[in-house]
Amino acid sequence: MADRTGEPLSRRALLAGSALSVGGAIGGAAAVAAVAARESGGGAPAVPSSTVDYGGQMVPFHGRHQAGIATPAQAHAAFVALDLAAGVDRAALRRLMLLLSDDAARLTQGRAPLADGQPELAQVPARLTVTFGFGPRLFDVAGLVEQRPATLQQLPEFPIDRLQQRWCGGDLLLQICADDPLTVAHAQRMLVKDSRSFAAVRWVQRGFRRSRGMQDDGVTQRNVLGQLDGTGNPVPGSAVFDGAVWISTTDSGPQWLHGGTTVVLRRIRAELESWDAADTAGKEFAVGRRLTDGAPLTGRHEQDLPDFAAKNALGLPVISEFSHVARAHVTGDRQRIFRRPYNYDDPPGPDGTADTGLVFAAYQRDVGGQFLPIQRNLAEADLLNEWVTPIGSAVFAVPPGCEAGGWIGEGLLG
Repeated sequence: MADRTGEPLSRRALLAGSALSVGGAIGGAAAVAAVAARESGGGAPAVPSSTVDYGGQMVPFHGRHQAGIATPAQAHAAFVALDLAAGVDRAALRRLMLLLSDDAARLTQGRAPLADGQPELAQVPARLTVTFGFGPRLFDVAGLVEQRPATLQQLPEFPIDRLQQRWCGGDLLLQICADDPLTVAHAQRMLVKDSRSFAAVRWVQRGFRRSRGMQDDGVTQRNVLGQLDGTGNPVPGSAVFDGAVWISTTDSGPQWLHGGTTVVLRRIRAELESWDAADTAGKEFAVGRRLTDGAPLTGRHEQDLPDFAAKNALGLPVISEFSHVARAHVTGDRQRIFRRPYNYDDPPGPDGTADTGLVFAAYQRDVGGQFLPIQRNLAEADLLNEWVTPIGSAVFAVPPGCEAGGWIGEGLLG
C-alpha cells in the first residue's frame, strides 16, 4: 500500500502516526471467478459442492463497491461497532482506515496482516469479507458534519421496540463474514486489536446461517422461527438491485458516498416459547406465507406474487392486511430493501428460556425513503409483532469500495 505521494506505508509508521495524532487525549480458481463475477455485477454460476475448496475461496477486497453486500451470504458473521476515542480527529480517522483497509485486504486474500501473531489462522480465507460503515456521530467527531448524509440518523423508537442501549448505536461498523467461524474470529481480533489506539468496542453481534454447501447460493434461508427470510429480495447484479441499493450520481447527498449504500441493523429477539404454542395455521396467517415452502397463501411457489385481493369462501381476504407479507409490501422497485439477515442464539436464561433471534441487516440507498416507511407499517399493525421484539438498532453509511492501493473512506477522509 502506498500513500498519495507514492511512498510505501508501513504499519510502524501508521501506528506511530496514530499515537502522535491522538497522543494528547490517548496515551480454488473457479470458485474465485464465480465470486468475482457476482461482485462485479454478473451472476455467479452454480459450482458443484464436490469440486469446491470452501476454505480456499476468496472474495476480492478491491472494487467499485465494498464486498459483503452483493456477496452471497456466508455462514458466519460478526458485526462489531466501535466508538471513537476522545481526541480522534479527521487525520487520526484517516490513519485508522488506512490501517484497517490494509488488514482487510490481506486477510480476505488469505494473507496475514503485518504483526499478526498467529499468521497460520489467516491461511483459510473461506470467502471472508470485511465491510466498513460510518455511524452518525463519526461525522461530528471528525469535524465532517457537512459531509454527513441527510438520511443517516438514528432511527426513531417505534412502539414495538424494547431497545437495550448495549445493542444500539456506534461510530464505526466492522461487518466480518466468512464460511468458517475461526476465520471470522481471527479477523475480528486483528481488526479490533489495530483499532485500540483509536476506538473502543461498543458491541459485538455474532450471527450464523446454514453452513456452506448445505444449500445452493440464492436459496432463501430460514430464520429461527422456521420462516424463509429474504423472499422477494432484489437479485444482486440486477438493475433492480442496483437501483435499490447503490447510491449513484443521480441521488442527492454527498459525492463521497456514490457507489456506497446505507445499512440498518436491528437486533430482533424471537419469542420462541409463545411461537411454539401457536398452531401452523395461526403462524401462516400471521406471516401470510406457508412455512413449508415460503409460498404466499394465494400461490404455489415461493416467488409467486401475493394476491392481496383474493378472497376465501367466506368472502374474507386470503392474506390478511395485517399479515407480515402485506405490511412489508412495497409497490416500487426503488422502495425495496435488500435483506441479509443472520440468526443469533445466545445462552438461555436461568429458567431455560431461549435467547435467540435475528441480526437483521437491511441495505438501501435511502434509509428515510425505503426502510422507514416499511418499518412504520410493520410497527403499526404487523401480526408477527406478537412473536418478535426489536431490542437493538443502529444505522451506518457504507462507503464505496476502493481500488488496489486505495483504502475505504478515501473519498471522505483523503
